[in-house]
Amino acid sequence: MQIFRDLPSLRAALASLRSSGGRVALVPTMGALHAGHMALIDEASRQAEHVVASIFVNPTQFGPNEDLSAYPRRETQDAMMLEAAGVAILWAPSVPVMYPDGFSTSVHVTGVSDGLESKWRPGHFDGVATVVAKLFGQVRPDVACFGEKDYQQLALIRRMVRDLDLGVGIVGVPTQRDADGLALSSRNAYLGPDERVRAMALPETLVVAGEGISSGEDVPAVLSWSTRYLIDSGFDSVDYVALCDAETLKPLDRLDRPARLLVAARLGGTRLIDNIPVNP
Repeated sequence: MQIFRDLPSLRAALASLRSSGGRVALVPTMGALHAGHMALIDEASRQAEHVVASIFVNPTQFGPNEDLSAYPRRETQDAMMLEAAGVAILWAPSVPVMYPDGFSTSVHVTGVSDGLESKWRPGHFDGVATVVAKLFGQVRPDVACFGEKDYQQLALIRRMVRDLDLGVGIVGVPTQRDADGLALSSRNAYLGPDERVRAMALPETLVVAGEGISSGEDVPAVLSWSTRYLIDSGFDSVDYVALCDAETLKPLDRLDRPARLLVAARLGGTRLIDNIPVNP
């Protein structure tokens, strides 16, 4: 596996890869890789002959009270995992390479970025859209893989690619979970042992609520129950529990189309998100 930190070297290596034929898949990450990321790499390997992974802790998607400085960074270990998985190129730019002096462009996607995470993380999705657009321009992949765990992010990227005619196939990969059902996340490392036990109520709530909605129970009542159950189970607060259209993410008060049940809740100093599909 080759590791690049400057754009001319990356583009030269990509040109060499493409000269041998085959498609290029991109897996954007912020590092601190776990089995969820590796599932994205596995899917990328099925989608294309050449896999490029990026590691870039993007400062523009962190709010002023979020964990940019504390976000785990372990590039050496990550690189070993990627090489063992058959990744051809690791793109690991610095902040000045990604955002050089004078950088003044931001990508804003309306609609799918409204509500949910945007309410609690203002500006987050502008940072996501901008960095992903830059990565697509730098790597020019045929396909890119993103996890369904960050479902609003996935919906936003699909809309951006469609609206801007970027010509990148976007593949959503199902959420990877630990044996106890908790969605894999780099932030799970922040949970203490007791918090980890209480965190299991999050996926449990989604399953019960999803089954209730699918069986015809009143949607507002189920969402209200879900919030109460999470608090009773030891969560400190619940930012949202919402049933949304699977494509547009517009809130639904009845299940009459493919939907997504999404939740964000706080446990100690850790904010956890998760979601599941819910269909009529």
